Amino acid sequence: MLKMSLTALARHQLELAHRASSGRSASTVFGGHEHQLRQTLIALAAGQAMSEHENPGEATLQVLVGRVRLMAGKDSWVGLPGDLLIIPDSRHSLEALDAAAVLLTVVKRTS
Repeated sequence: MLKMSLTALARHQLELAHRASSGRSASTVFGGHEHQLRQTLIALAAGQAMSEHENPGEATLQVLVGRVRLMAGKDSWVGLPGDLLIIPDSRHSLEALDAAAVLLTVVKRTS
């Protein structure tokens, strides 16, 4: 069994995001190319965004720190710490309303 602190990981990724010219930082927490399940901790400085992109499979977004806005077409949802957002199966984007850290969980589609 492996245990880790998402709080500590979020704090570290936020520090990296604030230092990065892109205002973003991410790290795989669990999974990877050899697994179907992948969890990635993503940190965004306030005002930064992940531009519109395809959904790679079933996915959720758990807000750990800050506030984010998930947008898909004309729909949008604001996520606060503790919220779990179900990512729609369509093109979508993510914007940090405050400095934010989220845990993205994806089950990749198989061919």
